Parts: sequence; C-alpha cells; structure tokens
Amino acid sequence: MKRSFARFSHPNIEQLKLQLLHWSKQYSTTVVLDSNDYAHQETKYDFILATDSHTVIHSQNQDALDSLQKHIHSNSDWLFGFLSYDLKNQLENLQSQNLDHLDFPELFFFQPKRLWIIKDNQVEAHYLSAYHPNDDWEQIMSTSDQYADSIEKEISMQHRISKADYLDKTHALQQHIARGDIYEVNFCMELFAEHVKIEPYSLFQKLNDKAKPPFAAFVQIDDKYLLSSSPERFLKRMGNQLISQPIKGTARRHTDQTHDVEEAFQLQRSEKERAENTMIVDLVRNDMSRIATKGSVEVKELCKVYPFVHVHQMISTVVAELQAETPVADAIAACFPMGSMTGAPKVRAMQLIEQYEETKRGLYSGAVGYIDPNGDFDFNVVIRSLIYRKDTEYLSLQVGSALTANSNPEKEYDECLLKAKGVLDVLSQKMTINL
Repeated sequence: MKRSFARFSHPNIEQLKLQLLHWSKQYSTTVVLDSNDYAHQETKYDFILATDSHTVIHSQNQDALDSLQKHIHSNSDWLFGFLSYDLKNQLENLQSQNLDHLDFPELFFFQPKRLWIIKDNQVEAHYLSAYHPNDDWEQIMSTSDQYADSIEKEISMQHRISKADYLDKTHALQQHIARGDIYEVNFCMELFAEHVKIEPYSLFQKLNDKAKPPFAAFVQIDDKYLLSSSPERFLKRMGNQLISQPIKGTARRHTDQTHDVEEAFQLQRSEKERAENTMIVDLVRNDMSRIATKGSVEVKELCKVYPFVHVHQMISTVVAELQAETPVADAIAACFPMGSMTGAPKVRAMQLIEQYEETKRGLYSGAVGYIDPNGDFDFNVVIRSLIYRKDTEYLSLQVGSALTANSNPEKEYDECLLKAKGVLDVLSQKMTINL
C-alpha cells in the first residue's frame, strides 16, 4: 500500500507538536520522536509522530530480528518501534531472570497509517492511501482544550536497592575488574512507584519542555508507555554510512556561568571520564567493524563535552561505511546492545549485569526509533526515561553509571541520582497544559 503526501503550514510549530501529541490519544499505538532542535546532532527530521498501526512486528521469540528483516524486505515502508535491552538473549547465549513489573516485548515495530513529519518548520503528512490527512488536520487544529494535571499528587519513588547494597554490589563488580573479568561495566538500579496515576501525554510534554533533549521519545502500546528524555544516539544509518554517538562522562550544570564553565572544563580533562569513554569507543569500533568495509571505521570526535539542561555529557562520534547491501537487521544486531549501557568485554559485562542488578532492564537501555522506506534508520538509547503501565499503575525509572577500576562507588551513586534528578523534579510538580 502506497502513501499519499500532503503539506500544511502552522504559525506555531511548538504548539502544533503539542496538538499532534494529544490528538494521537485516540489511537492505541503511537511513537513520537523529537530532536528539540539540539545543535550537535545530525537529525534528518525535527519531529515525527507515527500513530494508528496498520501492521505490527511483535516478537519475544528467537526470530525477532529475522521477522523484522522479512517485513522490511516485503514492505518498503516506514516502521516505528523499539528494541528491548533483553533482545541480547537472542544475539548471545544470555538470559534475563530478574524482576520485571513492566513486561514489554523484546522487539516491537509497527507500520503507521498516519505519519506526521516536521522539518525546518515544514509540516508533512504521509498517510497510507486509504486514509486522508485533510480530515485529520481539521481535528488537529481544533485540539485546543485544557488538559488535566499530569500527576494526581507528588510521586515519591522508592529505591529497589538501598545505598548500602548499591555500594556492596559496586565493590563486588570492581573485584571482577581487578581479576580481569571485565574492564568496565554499566551498573544500574531502579527507582519505582506503585499504585500511581499519571497522564502520560502531559507528563511527557513536561519532561520534554524541561530537558529539551535531542532524542526525546514517547511510546504508547495499549496500556504500556515510555516517556524518554534521552540525550544519546545509539545508531543511525544514512545510505551506507553508520553513526554511533556513545555517552560516557557526566557533570553537574550550575546556574553560575563561571562555575558551570569550570565544571565542563574539569569533565573535559578528567582522565577517569576520558578512559571510560575511550573504552566504550573501542567497543563500538569493534562492533561496527563486523559490518563495515575494511578500514572505514573512524572516530570522528573523541570525548567532547556538550551541555544539556541538567548535566554536561562527554560524547564521542564513531562512523563507518557499511558493506554493500547490509540488511538493516544485521547492522543493528552487530552493535546491539549499545556499549555505553553494557561494558567491555560486552558479553561478560552483560552476564555480570544480570548477576548483580535486581531489575530486568526491559525497554530501559534499549532503543527507540524509526526505519524509513529506504532502509535508513535512527535510534536513541533509552535512558533518563519513565516507563509506565497504566493497567497496573506501576512507574519505573532506572539509572546507572560506568564502573572501572578507578571508580569511587560513593561518587557513582551520586552520579546515578544526578541523572535521575531532572525526571524526579518533574514528578514532584503538578502541571496544567494549555494548548
């Protein structure tokens, strides 16, 4: 089935994003991707909303990526969805036995009937030919109600593991590093709340407004929601070019400009943070080399510090030229899960993650994004994210940091809380959105 194309204009693009988001509430399957005009990312689109599924690829089985590739081969159309961290079990001889209150599939993609794209203030609708964007445009433009508070009351998140347990576990992991089992591991913990009611659409908008991240994502699948304020790209494909931008290295932002600049400078010259970042860059280079033409893997930018609303982050950019006619699924499989959320060596790090963490990661530290009709794609890393089940009223926020031989467990714990702070601040406030 082909797509029809229509172009529209709107005097206020930010308002239109909000209208599109709330208009999509009538459908049970939606993905929103928003770059928030962040300067350093090479994004093909400023904002995408895909909704109302036509076909779905939904798999918990060993053939998940094969099913995705078969669909791509037989249907040259847009797909939107996610890869759960636990897809690792299909790529390596691994298991996920930890506690899971969220129950997201390991892989989920859908072909949307209705697709809205904004780029350079141009508004485009790409609809499957049986549907008509003009009728929807009138409805979108009339979306001007006042929406309810995003949360009924202040939400207090509980810690799945205590600080004492966290410190014990980090010390144990550092013993593995000392023995040479691994060089680096990303160790995460869960904050959670039970029996809570949130309005996911409004809460996502609030998170997005506060953080303005380059890889914001909203996902709804029936009663399951992701509200992501991610600053990190996992993997992007443009033609034969592959791009990964791992983040390792975090520092606090300050309202005092002089203090803020000094904090960024200290992060930039930190030997510990640069070592963590470089280890993951080497891992990404190794992953990419499996599907790249010989000699094409290149570190385009190493350990550069970028400012975000809540934190400074150290980011590297690795590029490669794909071997001719590399299938989408093969390119993804070679690099997934992303090294910034696992460690090195990757498989042993993931085994230890399973051993020492107490919560199944699921969608957290997975990836959300799109695959276009040409086979190009762009995926974020699911961090700084709330994951919610409306039917069970369970809310989850996972955070983590990289452990090396030189890590101070107390400081790593503080870094986890710093990463959570932006999301937790939003949960402590009520809000009404006016369109």
